[in-house]
Amino acid sequence: MKVEILGAGCTKCLKLFDAAVNAVELAGIEAEVVKVDQIAEIVKRGVLITPSLVIDGKVICSGRVMKAGEIV
Repeated sequence: MKVEILGAGCTKCLKLFDAAVNAVELAGIEAEVVKVDQIAEIVKRGVLITPSLVIDGKVICSGRVMKAGEIV
């Protein structure tokens, strides 16, 4: 599984990244959690609001910081 956080590195983006890492640990699964901060790549995926959570190529949430429990 691949979990991506799309965002330029703002505080909300970093909080969502931490929540995603926590969610992976809570779920007890193996997943790669990465940050995508290149604006061109973010726009290419059709995301206009950050931070965004993408799981296996599907945009799950944009514009807010989800909690670890919500992600799980």
